Amino acid sequence: MSNLIPVALTIAGSDCSAGAGIQADLKIFQHFRVHGLTAITCVVSETQQVVRAVHPVPVEIVRDQILLLLDSFPVAAIKTGMLFSASHVAAVAEILSDFPHIPLVVDPVMIASTGTPLLETDAVVAYRELLLPLARVITPNLPEANVLLGKMIAHESEMELAARELETLFGAAVLLKGGHLDGAECVDLLVDGGVAWSFRAQRIKVAGSHGTGCTLSAAITAALAVGVPLSGAVKIAKNFLSEALSESYEFTTAQGRTLHALNQGTFLSKNEA
Repeated sequence: MSNLIPVALTIAGSDCSAGAGIQADLKIFQHFRVHGLTAITCVVSETQQVVRAVHPVPVEIVRDQILLLLDSFPVAAIKTGMLFSASHVAAVAEILSDFPHIPLVVDPVMIASTGTPLLETDAVVAYRELLLPLARVITPNLPEANVLLGKMIAHESEMELAARELETLFGAAVLLKGGHLDGAECVDLLVDGGVAWSFRAQRIKVAGSHGTGCTLSAAITAALAVGVPLSGAVKIAKNFLSEALSESYEFTTAQGRTLHALNQGTFLSKNEA
């Protein structure tokens, strides 16, 4: 008896608090009944409140993880998260350029939700020149899009033009995330092949909503792995993120502080792949 389970690969950093990065991706892949593979780029000491240390994994080890997994498993979709340095970005791009048939979701992680930089400055050029042109879809938030475009996107009315500019620059579909804008709704805009879709969701205020970008991009990757077209994958991912936020939970630390965590599929029952 054979049970065919789709396989997805995440190339990202390890978050010891399990709210973002590799740990979050694996929880989400599992929720969507996708077998998750991991290539770890960095080990990060962080919680929802602080990034205390970042230890990059040697590029040679990152390369070996990815090559071994692509040689060993029928990978149906790939996502990248925190890549940290230009040399890491270049190594990942060099390998993935040989696998154009596998849809690639690039979440260009640059800054943690705490405000701590997670990407070395010179890595932006490597992203622009080497990795983003390989993507099926890129998922920048507004600050990341500002860096990639070299200009500010300050209003919802500017999002479609910005997304179209990014699509033209990199030849990839763009999901521009508008969560940093003020308003009762969070608006994300997908542009794919010149066609635009707007995805709106009620803003759910959660203190320390750490890992929302990873959650969204991992859910898109899982949906692509099971064969859902991109616009449908984004819709599924947006609904999943809204549920993860609305069913978030909290912990009280030994020092009496409250930490919040997204419900990234471990306890969800309503949203099925």
